[in-house]
Amino acid sequence: MRVHHIALRTADVPRLEAFYRDLLGLPVTARPGGSRVWLAAGETLLMLEPREPDEPTVPAGSMEFLAFAITPAERTGFVARLAQAGVTVEAQTDFTLYFRDPDGRRVGVSHHPDRPPGTP
Repeated sequence: MRVHHIALRTADVPRLEAFYRDLLGLPVTARPGGSRVWLAAGETLLMLEPREPDEPTVPAGSMEFLAFAITPAERTGFVARLAQAGVTVEAQTDFTLYFRDPDGRRVGVSHHPDRPPGTP
């Protein structure tokens, strides 16, 4: 079993696309009509779709979480990318950086179980 796709619904698809495409580096694989956008996250598709006006938004402070894999060597550069984009790292562990997407979803990048170079 593997994850086929994850669908995120939003009031602003272009803004969410820019975040996942430009900041996280996920390439666009398709625009299947309307304002839908599909991005590749390895073998998993990340589908960004418009939400209906009556759909609830992401609850403030939600701890639901979506993590993407990085290597330990990429961590420092990723911290700099987040800062340059004005994205706050809200928490971190030895392996994972936690931040929010423009809709308030908790997102992270993780290199678990690999430690950064030079750490025990």
